Amino acid sequence: MNADPLQQFAAWWDEEQVPVVVATADADGAPSARAVVLEGFDERGFVFYTSAESRKGRELAANPRAALVALWDGRQARVEGGVERVSDADADAHWAGREGKRPLAAFRQDAPAGSREELERLVERVPAEPERPRFWVGYRIVPGRYEFWAVDPDFLHDRFEYVPANGGGWTRRRLQP
Repeated sequence: MNADPLQQFAAWWDEEQVPVVVATADADGAPSARAVVLEGFDERGFVFYTSAESRKGRELAANPRAALVALWDGRQARVEGGVERVSDADADAHWAGREGKRPLAAFRQDAPAGSREELERLVERVPAEPERPRFWVGYRIVPGRYEFWAVDPDFLHDRFEYVPANGGGWTRRRLQP
């Protein structure tokens, strides 16, 4: 395992970009999880975009903490931490790169839809190049903990936890399976 958890994540991600799941909790602590598109990551954190008015957006407003899980065949990476919104400039740049997908982001995520046909009619009414809706925002999970897990056929799985070290960097330790 790499001494730097971000480099370890990047090594696995470079092998295969897999779906990720983000878990949030509401103000009362009731959890929910859903797949998101991981748009990028760097030393500042892990970024995804969504509607601030969606369930996950409302949960993040009430409780700005999240966990991200990426699953490969026989491996898992977990990232846990606080959540912050990305800048409007970053959200605008992301929006500008969503060619052909912009109308879909204009939907009110989680709002009921009567039928597939109704959704198709909604898309037809959205301008081809709308400005970024103010509710379309980016969120960054700022890592406070990483965990990497690799399966072992004898169930002696390899698990490593990374937590912030005093003075900067990360402290890595092996965990029992």
